[in-house]
Amino acid sequence: MEYIKSKIRDVQDFPSKGVLFKDLTTAFKDPRALHIIGWDLSQLYRDKGVTKVVGIESRGFIGGSILAFELGAGFVPCRKPGKLPADTIREEYAKEYGTDVIEIHRDAIGPDDIVVIHDDVLATGGTMAAAYKLVKSLNPKKIYINFIIELSALNGRAALPADAEVTSLIKY
Repeated sequence: MEYIKSKIRDVQDFPSKGVLFKDLTTAFKDPRALHIIGWDLSQLYRDKGVTKVVGIESRGFIGGSILAFELGAGFVPCRKPGKLPADTIREEYAKEYGTDVIEIHRDAIGPDDIVVIHDDVLATGGTMAAAYKLVKSLNPKKIYINFIIELSALNGRAALPADAEVTSLIKY
């Protein structure tokens, strides 16, 4: 993990003043770091029977796609409103200033699926909590939650269901 950490760029005052943003794009562009991320993510779920990986827009699409490929699972995008072409379900959630909405195709997950929901960073947990509610409403067999980075000081795990198995590759 030290190699990956060395490739993550800190960006001060992004997206707003006072925030230190952990930029994974610098790790994603490094072939070795990208390979390590994909390998380490897949090892967490190799023997769990995962059939679908849900990636949260937009950086969750990167790690989520790699994870799905490594596991031989399908990939399901969880997107902002109006971006998916077929029948969707949606979940509104609170943000620091206002609300946001995410959607998933109604037919994306079935009762026989074992799902990993993936996003790049766990900060306050609101987006992942909303994604979890969406996926849970589709009644899969099992749901796992995964991040590349967890910002522990923001206590995002508190926003997630207590019974959810949550994993992160790197904790700050």
